[in-house]
Amino acid sequence: MKIGFIGLGNMGGPMAANLAAAGHQVHGFDLSADMPAGVSKADSATAAAQDKDAVITMLPNGKILSDVASEIIEVMGKGTAFIDCSTVDVDSARQVAEAATAFGLLAVDAPVSGGVGGATDGTLTFMAGGSAEAFEKAEPLFDIMGQKAVHCGDSGAGQAAKICNNMILGITMIGTCEAFALADKLGLDRQKMFDVVSTSSGYSWSMNAYCPAPGVGPDSPADRGYRPGFASELMLKDLRLSQQAAESSNADTPLGKHAMELYQKFVEEEDGNGKDFSAMLPRFEKRGRA
Repeated sequence: MKIGFIGLGNMGGPMAANLAAAGHQVHGFDLSADMPAGVSKADSATAAAQDKDAVITMLPNGKILSDVASEIIEVMGKGTAFIDCSTVDVDSARQVAEAATAFGLLAVDAPVSGGVGGATDGTLTFMAGGSAEAFEKAEPLFDIMGQKAVHCGDSGAGQAAKICNNMILGITMIGTCEAFALADKLGLDRQKMFDVVSTSSGYSWSMNAYCPAPGVGPDSPADRGYRPGFASELMLKDLRLSQQAAESSNADTPLGKHAMELYQKFVEEEDGNGKDFSAMLPRFEKRGRA
């Protein structure tokens, strides 16, 4: 396939490289990032999108997505798959999909889970919203870039799934870090804590697969000085999106709201910016009860 890829940062770059390595002709555009291996450079977003079978975007927020979409939709041929893998607000995703569909494009909102490691290894999970026809055209590309793709429903459903998933993740990571900090103060060995919790009712992805305690459990950013696999500022972005969605849909999410407030303080007032979101553990280690 001829593929345009717009947004080649930490996530988009390796995703585009995997498509090129699989034999697709990939033309990329980014304002600052270098072209990944096998990807040809386009001079503009419009040039990257023109005469392609599929166009993939991986952009920072809903406004930038809307701006880019307004540039490229008109130059894409009918039946082209427009696959947005950004994490943005549900309303923006739906508005872009509506505009794309009006021009005869097959629109899919498909945010990802798996971080930079998953993008590099081709093991991402895609949460997709859009028509069955659009998902069917995009699915072979998901199979190259990831290990799983779930068709969640109509346009916007992919973003809704991502926002709900990451609200859970933010809440459970804070709870896991709090529990380790409490265990420390109670004199409980961290490895013993992990051995109990990871095989009992406290089991969670934050504990079992991404343990925030260095030297405990599988390898994680905690073992590398909390260099980010998933940065705290990105978790804050997703938690803000969850609360924006909760407000617009009149959903009561008190733990999601409090998790957002804690990450906001961690990123904007403390030393969390640029650190992995699991670096909440050393934050709680240093704190006593308020």
